This record gives sequence, C-alpha cells and structure tokens, in this order.
Amino acid sequence: MLGVLAAALIVLFDRWRRGSFVFGAALLIGALLRAFIPSSKAGLLQVRGKFFDVAVMTTVGAVMLWLATSIDSLGTD
Repeated sequence: MLGVLAAALIVLFDRWRRGSFVFGAALLIGALLRAFIPSSKAGLLQVRGKFFDVAVMTTVGAVMLWLATSIDSLGTD
C-alpha cells in the first residue's frame, strides 16, 4: 500500500511517468510477496486464489512498467 500511495503522490505532483513506474513496481513487489507469503498472512494481497492474484498483479505491473517506459513523455517527466 505504501508503494501505491507513493505513486499517487508522485502523480499529484505532475510526474505521471514516474508515478506509473512506481505503481507498476509496487504491483510486481506485491505479486512477489503474494507468491511467497502464506494465505493466512496475506491480508490485502489476497483477493482470489494465489495463482490468480500473482498472475494478475504480475501482468498489470509489467504492463504499467512497459507503458511508463515506452510512451513518449511529450515534454513531461
């Protein structure tokens, strides 16, 4: 949650590419944690089954990182 909050704050300061990069990285870290933490201790990382949670967070995180690095900034950061 701290990574998502940090990404939101970065976006609020008009740094959308950096914010989306931080958000994607936070999702990948969340996927890694969900993969290795037992379900009884997963808390907010647990939405569905472990495989589904890890697959969706990894996919969305990778897409966010790809978007953050591939889209032209058009003069912004």
